[in-house]
Amino acid sequence: MKKHIIAAAALMLAASAVAKPMTDAEKAKMDKFVTELMAKMTLDEKLGQLNLPPSDDIVTGQTINSNIGQAVAKGQVGGTFNIKGAEKIRELQRVAVEESRLGIPLLLGMDVIHGYETVFPIPLALSCSWDMEAIERSARIAAVEASAAGVNWTFSPMVDISRDPRWGRMSEGSGEDPYLGSEIARAMVRGYQGDLKNNDEILACVKHFALYGASEAGRDYNTVDMSRSRMYNEYFAPYKAAVDEGAATVMTSFNLVDGVPATENKWLLDDVLRGQWGFDGMVVTDYGSIGEVSVHGLENLPEASARALDAGTDMDMCSFGFIGTLKQSVENGTVPMENIDKAVRRILEAKYRLGLFENPYKFNDTKREKTHIYTKEHRADARRIAAETFVLLKNDGKVLPLAKKGKVALIGPMANTASNMPGTWSVAADFDRYKSLYEGIKDAVGNKAEVVYAKGSNLESDPVLEANATMFGREMRDPRSEEELLAEALATVADADVIVAAMGESSEYSGESSSRTELELPATQRRLMEALLATGKPVVMLNFSGRPTVMSWEAENVPAILNVWFGGSEAADAIADVVFGDVNPSGRLSATMPRSLGQVPIYYNHLNTGRPLAADAKGFVKFRSNYLDVPNTPLYPFGYGLGYTTFDYSPVRLSADTLTGDGSLTATVTVKNTGSREGTETVQMYIRDLVGSVSRPVKELKGFERITLAPGESRDVTFTVTPEMLKFYNFNLDFVNEPGDFDLMVGPNSAEVSTARFTLK
Repeated sequence: MKKHIIAAAALMLAASAVAKPMTDAEKAKMDKFVTELMAKMTLDEKLGQLNLPPSDDIVTGQTINSNIGQAVAKGQVGGTFNIKGAEKIRELQRVAVEESRLGIPLLLGMDVIHGYETVFPIPLALSCSWDMEAIERSARIAAVEASAAGVNWTFSPMVDISRDPRWGRMSEGSGEDPYLGSEIARAMVRGYQGDLKNNDEILACVKHFALYGASEAGRDYNTVDMSRSRMYNEYFAPYKAAVDEGAATVMTSFNLVDGVPATENKWLLDDVLRGQWGFDGMVVTDYGSIGEVSVHGLENLPEASARALDAGTDMDMCSFGFIGTLKQSVENGTVPMENIDKAVRRILEAKYRLGLFENPYKFNDTKREKTHIYTKEHRADARRIAAETFVLLKNDGKVLPLAKKGKVALIGPMANTASNMPGTWSVAADFDRYKSLYEGIKDAVGNKAEVVYAKGSNLESDPVLEANATMFGREMRDPRSEEELLAEALATVADADVIVAAMGESSEYSGESSSRTELELPATQRRLMEALLATGKPVVMLNFSGRPTVMSWEAENVPAILNVWFGGSEAADAIADVVFGDVNPSGRLSATMPRSLGQVPIYYNHLNTGRPLAADAKGFVKFRSNYLDVPNTPLYPFGYGLGYTTFDYSPVRLSADTLTGDGSLTATVTVKNTGSREGTETVQMYIRDLVGSVSRPVKELKGFERITLAPGESRDVTFTVTPEMLKFYNFNLDFVNEPGDFDLMVGPNSAEVSTARFTLK
């Protein structure tokens, strides 16, 4: 698959190296070192390596919990997380190395989910770029900055497939598709880890293993239940891709898998992850998950700790089950010492691979913190990449791009807030440095146009609901009434030439513990939008969101809609770049946008059912799989997105109509830019297995290519199809392809495709 090449000027840092497996000699050297070290360790010191307590630094904004330092000196801590500041981290590492008996260095983790102080768009937004170089670049910069502050381990990437936008953590993933998700997982791992040789390359942690994105009712921490066929065919691929790319660590999920908590699920961790996929790294729990086993209705803490250890979990985050119960379990014979030694070895090997035993202060060069964080180059990359993630959903009458002239009225609750721009899980962000959209728009037009602003409404009519969706009180609710806010907005737009309405969710409406049952624009914002439209002036809606939202009314009534997600620290300038046409939008949806919440879960690669609705059906059809009140089709399909130019596709051409077991064929389309300006198109290839031993999806993404064309320029885009691409897991979970007919589809999104048929022999 060809990939779009980032302009050379944007490559301010060296490209990431691909992690290389250790040679036999390197493994032997590591094994000897770790074996000799473990021979010196007491049981208490071994259990200390399995312990990952919280630092309390990020959460409280205070100094590090003093108990951590004392425990580190006693050899009771293998690592800690979410400390911000190179000096603080260096001091804690000094205690580990110079004051503990064996001087074993610490792992220092952080939730560096989409950037450190240079914050990139939320992962769901990044996935809408379909640009693997840009995504890898974002992870590379995140690793450079985090490591400059002393962090050597990130709890990212989150690769959970999710098809339910009610689930707030959909914002942290890459959408609904296993193929696209796998490509992104690989890119993120490469960006974070490189080859783990340098002091700006850090451990990646793939999460949440497994199936967390399929929680029932879209409610966080909730039950997951699915067949193993569905696990392997629809959900496992991105985890495996990250492991194949060399991810050093994996985090278990909160949910059940086959009725057993993932943290103590031996089939999941031992049979699948380590046995089938060959993962030889370290497994860490999510926050307190061993302690939550009893709440699921299963064992007490000692039993849960023993079962988690036996299943293949190595490090206990925050439940204190390993350090608190395993010694007694060893002494009474319920936990074999062999299980503890396996876990300790894997943790020490992770530290060895990072180079911490050779140089414990490898990540503690405090000078780098002043020179490598939130740099001009990093910000330029973040701005450029953010602009690639915005998805133009509608542009009737070519309202966009706006001209830099006249009077622009910027209205809405998201228009003049800087702290909402980066999005959820921006734990290291420095919000005082970031612009609001109002500032970004004013900077973009300079003295060429006048920009006026009014809030127009709060996020919600209900102050309690709004308070629940803000973090640490960063956003203050306007005390004025809805009527006063609306009146001010209408007065502000009275003599404006165009209205830009900044609407949608706040950053904390999505993310962990931010599930929602209503995904439409809140009533107070809808009222504002109706009033703005009633003025008769052209209106552009900027939709801020951390998930696919329901915008059927907006799609019918608002002339132009740009989905801007949460674009990171440079979002204000990036949005202005697209709104005023300095950048042509190229984002494509990585998750289907529903017409109605009642359609959820809705995703493009579904099974067909025995009574599918015909593609050309008009309205509701009795005794078919459809709804009485809305069409089956989404509002905006997977892969969809507009730009400021147009593209024309030829029919797809196959090099042959048969494919043999050891051969290949090619599929080619000619794409032409039929508009008046340069633009980037994402050409997408889908395949359907028409007859299988088990029911197969109506289409599956199998390839894509980003191309940039000048006005009038044409280019052939060619995809190579091999028998390996046609494999799936059958009823017995064998990974096979089966002879028969296949449809190959190419187009600009999953709904608009040209189709050709071939046969696998």
